[in-house]
Amino acid sequence: MTQPMSGFTTDFQHSGMIAKDLDETIAFYRGKLGFELAGLYLNGENRCAFLRYGHLTIETWEGDEAPLTTGAINHWAFDTPDIEAAWENAKALGLEIKESEIQSIPTFWAKGIRYFNVWGPNRETIEFCEIVK
Repeated sequence: MTQPMSGFTTDFQHSGMIAKDLDETIAFYRGKLGFELAGLYLNGENRCAFLRYGHLTIETWEGDEAPLTTGAINHWAFDTPDIEAAWENAKALGLEIKESEIQSIPTFWAKGIRYFNVWGPNRETIEFCEIVK
């Protein structure tokens, strides 16, 4: 049985992004990643949503053109204590994983990192990263 990817992470950092489709963005972050909708507000004729996981709030809004490319937001990284379990859950959820296998960088931290990235609905990169102990 699958669960939101937040079941495999412990923390996240803040960012903001334009949504190409605000409803799709809210559904993705709530249903696939386990965020809560902290608020949905009007901003003129457009809506702005605040999505929250732990202490992180993502502000996302409609009305501007979404870049739909990596670089507008390079990536967000979740701290992931069990990368294999997160990998299996991401596959079971049907997330669009950028790599064909878990990646590693042995020179980071004392014993390296293991990670993989998925695409969000606005083509933002979301990284799940385990610091090897």
